[in-house]
Amino acid sequence: MPLVIGVVGLGGLGEGLAKVLLAGGAEVIGVDSDLDVLARVHHRLSGPQLSLATELADLKRADLVIEALPEDFLTKETVLRQLVEQCAPGTVFLTTTSTLPVAKLAIASGAPDRVVGLRYSIPPPYGQHAGLITTAMAAPEAIHLARRAVRLAGTEIVSLAGRPAEAATALLYACMNRTIALADAGYATVEDLDTAMKLGCGLRFGPLHLLDLIGLDTVRATLTTLHEITGSDSYLPSPLLDRMVERGHLGRKTGKGFHRYDDRGEIVPPPQAPAGNGEPREIRKAGVVGAGLMGRGIAEVLVVAGIPTTLIARTADKAEQAADRIRSSLTRLVHKGRMSEQDRQDVLARLTVATGYDTLADADIVIEAVAEDMDVKRPVLQGVDAVLKPGAIIATTTSSLSVTDCATATSRPADVIGLHFFNPAPVMKLVEIVRTEHTADDVHATAHALVKWLRKTAVDCADRVGFIVNHVLFPYLNDAIRMLDRTDVTVEEIDTAIVTAFHHPMGPFTLLDTIGLDVSLAILETLCAASETSEPAPAEELRRLVAAGHLGTKTGSGFRLANKGK
Repeated sequence: MPLVIGVVGLGGLGEGLAKVLLAGGAEVIGVDSDLDVLARVHHRLSGPQLSLATELADLKRADLVIEALPEDFLTKETVLRQLVEQCAPGTVFLTTTSTLPVAKLAIASGAPDRVVGLRYSIPPPYGQHAGLITTAMAAPEAIHLARRAVRLAGTEIVSLAGRPAEAATALLYACMNRTIALADAGYATVEDLDTAMKLGCGLRFGPLHLLDLIGLDTVRATLTTLHEITGSDSYLPSPLLDRMVERGHLGRKTGKGFHRYDDRGEIVPPPQAPAGNGEPREIRKAGVVGAGLMGRGIAEVLVVAGIPTTLIARTADKAEQAADRIRSSLTRLVHKGRMSEQDRQDVLARLTVATGYDTLADADIVIEAVAEDMDVKRPVLQGVDAVLKPGAIIATTTSSLSVTDCATATSRPADVIGLHFFNPAPVMKLVEIVRTEHTADDVHATAHALVKWLRKTAVDCADRVGFIVNHVLFPYLNDAIRMLDRTDVTVEEIDTAIVTAFHHPMGPFTLLDTIGLDVSLAILETLCAASETSEPAPAEELRRLVAAGHLGTKTGSGFRLANKGK
């Protein structure tokens, strides 16, 4: 006989659980007091093994009941007590919670021996990992049945319980809250915000899409709880989040959230808007100033795309070294079978290296990729401006300086735009396009056309320090460091929880070490200096590690020892 499993609360998590349990062969009884919710679930999941009801009394046949209600202790306590009263004496109860203490809920239910916690960070079927949280009061048979139900749902039981999972949730929910604030300010579109974070950080879901999957009401309730516990404004729900919840726009489960969803719960793409009002200018030749990692990476991308490019370095030796690095990179592509030897030779024929700006006179666009220091960039921009022909575009790759300041350093601010490539440029698909109040429409359109030509993805953002990715990412990394001071969780526990629970490619401390602690500190100081509230002020632990020369992977030690200390 199949297990009979009740699901109370058919929001994002409850609906997802019902779907995967049905797929696993269980009989599911879904209960929700909202008739519109029941109609939606019936439309999406109808089948002979599913029955829907509005009363808890309909769960009397259930072997196990999963409570999937919002993150509110009183609500969960009330429903758990009612379930204990109305269900059969042997029924086991799973309570879903991301921040509330399971032991306290178990005691409040009146049947602590039959209550087990279930923690999904991302609701199924999108999330395939969950933590099973047992208490000393839970009976072995209750734990056994809970494990059986979770396996039936196709979910892998992982260690997501306790403080590491709570820390991971707090970090990511603050990150989502920060992204909502950008959307509320009209800084970038919802689609561009999600695309930027997905491609810039290698995430499976953009933060606003993830928020829709979890449920805006669930996230707001959790943020409110975290704000009450910590007093930190990072957890004070954004006014936009409050407004959307009040309007009933709760995410995927209601069909409206930050994105819109069709009857099957799939995102409905918004109408495709034109990239700009102007006609793109013709690009036949390009230049890149800067022979470091970013400069030579961009030059490689340009010549591979078929654009003859001149790379400018400070000295002849540096120019030749950059050319050698590009040759080596292309040779690796040949060895991997991604490029033929003839194609490699054709690509290299389009590359010129030089030391003087005069070689850029016939370029249609020049991309500046020198150090993140306005005292360094200004003379470079002015030198390029002096030799370029009328109508040529100057792009700056700055990630933390004002594009407007870069533009006004030249005699042609209408021809200046920000093109923030991500490292390594040949691999990373994202480019943040930053236009200023001076940027001409056809320059903006040209930037979009060029990024498309390079087979990359462009997102538009206004000219502010940090743009999208750095503005959201580095406060999150800083929060992770500060959390070490507030809790007893370790670097490794937080990294593991973020990777396991939220499908991130790496945890915050591994990412900090990879970026470089000195680089991270410099970006945080720039963000802090530009903020009216002087936040995010770099964590003191970060300053101390940098001062001591522990800069991450490049020095062998940072928050972790490289290669486990070997």
